[in-house]
Amino acid sequence: MEQLSGKTALVTGSTDGVGRLVARKLGQVGARVLVHGRDAERGACVVADIEASGGAADFLAADLSALAEVRRLADAAQATVDRLDILINNAGIGTAGPRQTSAEGFELRFAVNYLASFLLTLLLLPLVKNSAPARIVNVSSAGQQPIDFGDVMLTRGYSGTRAYCQSKLAQIMFTIDLGAALKGTGVTVTCLHPATYMDTSMVRRAGVRPLSTVEEGARAILNLPHLPRLRDRRGSISTDCMRQERRPKPMIQMRVGSFRG
Repeated sequence: MEQLSGKTALVTGSTDGVGRLVARKLGQVGARVLVHGRDAERGACVVADIEASGGAADFLAADLSALAEVRRLADAAQATVDRLDILINNAGIGTAGPRQTSAEGFELRFAVNYLASFLLTLLLLPLVKNSAPARIVNVSSAGQQPIDFGDVMLTRGYSGTRAYCQSKLAQIMFTIDLGAALKGTGVTVTCLHPATYMDTSMVRRAGVRPLSTVEEGARAILNLPHLPRLRDRRGSISTDCMRQERRPKPMIQMRVGSFRG
């Protein structure tokens, strides 16, 4: 990766799994990293790891299942730094568990995987635009489910897989729309399927045998803030930055429909 001295990055969900590794790698190449998570003790450990490698980091606590906490996170980020060159929306909930609702009553996976990153991005957008050239990366998935606009909160026929896949499709659609809206601003918006069933606690809780490593997923995510060829690919979906071949790119294009780039 290129050196990122003088750059600032916020990585949501960076006290565990692939987000933690991405935050550490960004710190190692000179970025000031805003580490986000719910647990202050784990956050302090990530900050210490980054600082031990010569980087700079701050921990910002927030529970993204509450939109009030999302707003508080945005306020804290803007109070901590005066620029934001890289925003990586990585935090999410997997498929395991029964139907739950957020603090505001939204289906929990839709709230955390989509609504939280949607709101956080819009709240931080002025700071990101003022830091251009800048990049927004949404960590999404090749798993997608058509959205039932008559029952978005899935009060009928609920399954964790359906809820997860619907939330990821919504996130991809937001990426495409935001990319078009930011044309000419110097801000590149992309999303990606980083790897299939990474060896994370989220995958293990779902009872799925991991098929790829956290290191593979982190490499894929870290490609997007750096690759010069992506500067003009607004609102694009990436799967070709993965080393493994199990990536259903045609399915993404077919289901999204308005895929560009």
